Amino acid sequence: MIENKPIVFFDGLCNLCSSSVQTIIKYDAHNSFLFASLQGATATQYLTEFRQKNSQIDSIILYDNGEIFIKSRAALQIAKKLKFPLFLAYSFIIIPNFFRNIVYDWVGKNRYKWFGKKNECWLPTLELKQKFLP
Repeated sequence: MIENKPIVFFDGLCNLCSSSVQTIIKYDAHNSFLFASLQGATATQYLTEFRQKNSQIDSIILYDNGEIFIKSRAALQIAKKLKFPLFLAYSFIIIPNFFRNIVYDWVGKNRYKWFGKKNECWLPTLELKQKFLP
């Protein structure tokens, strides 16, 4: 059920983001996450009010129990729920958010240049389709 699972919103056109989603799926031992493209209807439903206040957000967003996490905080909250070794990334939480987001923003700014951009969103296999929201 959607209400009980965190939703990872990602840029469906970004190769880095699509690869990250595939990695999350691989290490999601407890089938914890659902996924939705930032370009989709679910993002509109869940993030409209948030986007009005934060119009420049195009990064990964985690929606978990009504709370929204962005940028490095979202990535670390996701990592915390993954199996070894990725859950170890959560240890970076000790670094102040400001400093973590400098690195996050730098990678985000260059993600299309470094990793490329798709013309269409990545489509999951039939067995993974149930994890993706419109």
